[in-house]
Amino acid sequence: MRVIIVGGSALGINLARTLIRTGSEVILIERNPNRAKELSETLDCSVINAEGTRPDILEKAEIEKADAIVACTGHDQDNIIIGLIAKQFSVPEIIITTEDVQFMTVAKRLGFHHVVNSPQTTSNSIFHTLRGIDTIELSTMMRGDVRFISVIAGKKFEGTELPEITLPKYSVFIGLYRNDDFLLYTQNPVIKESDEIMIATRVEFVDKIYEIFKDDEKEEIP
Repeated sequence: MRVIIVGGSALGINLARTLIRTGSEVILIERNPNRAKELSETLDCSVINAEGTRPDILEKAEIEKADAIVACTGHDQDNIIIGLIAKQFSVPEIIITTEDVQFMTVAKRLGFHHVVNSPQTTSNSIFHTLRGIDTIELSTMMRGDVRFISVIAGKKFEGTELPEITLPKYSVFIGLYRNDDFLLYTQNPVIKESDEIMIATRVEFVDKIYEIFKDDEKEEIP
């Protein structure tokens, strides 16, 4: 597997090391010259000292041959721009990290399916631990070809009751998030634009579900 990682953050470095150990080809892009020099001396992978939001730099990293790209710079806007460029090169897997929950929503509205918001995940876990609640992470429940995904509702679903939407077989709604509230599917919630809808499905139907909820507006690089 060929993976481009943009951003020499702690996350980017740990991911690079893990991928290298498993035999993947890793290209790491880091704009800080001192940081890039240090990483080139400690990591067994290609390190490019440049701005990862520039299309010509991503082309230098041969983005057209990448199986995946991970945008984990310290700037949410940059990560989204990197993801949009990767879309133009039809990179199969695009993973974006965000620090701000608002940018996580923006990224999902733009059609990115793999958006990681570490602060939210970590704070929620700590909060539940402090309350004495033993939560189960979805990642531990994904066995075989089962997947739990979320999609952002666009304008075309405004006013539609969740049960009215037809999903592919072996797929079911769990419920939806509206700001900090969670509404179960059994409550027959009426969808509002920007609701985050949770769905359980099998891996073969994931793309079909994303197509159903695809935003009709054309995606453009800012």
